[in-house]
Amino acid sequence: MSDLGFDWRTNRQGEVAITHHGTRATRLRGDKAIEFLSEIDDLTPDDQQQLMARLTGNYKRGNEKLARSHPRNAR
Repeated sequence: MSDLGFDWRTNRQGEVAITHHGTRATRLRGDKAIEFLSEIDDLTPDDQQQLMARLTGNYKRGNEKLARSHPRNAR
């Protein structure tokens, strides 16, 4: 199991706050919050972590090695 450090909670207004290692990473409101809440319960804990990583933009894209060798990033 890969715990990436994400957690979530809702407030009375129906907003969803996603935190990463205790720091708020994003807040979902309206339709996005409703969609998240309907989807999160059906996922495994690993998939929940991946979903929250995608929603916050905090995830590896698989191209880090390739980008490191790009001429624009060469120093």
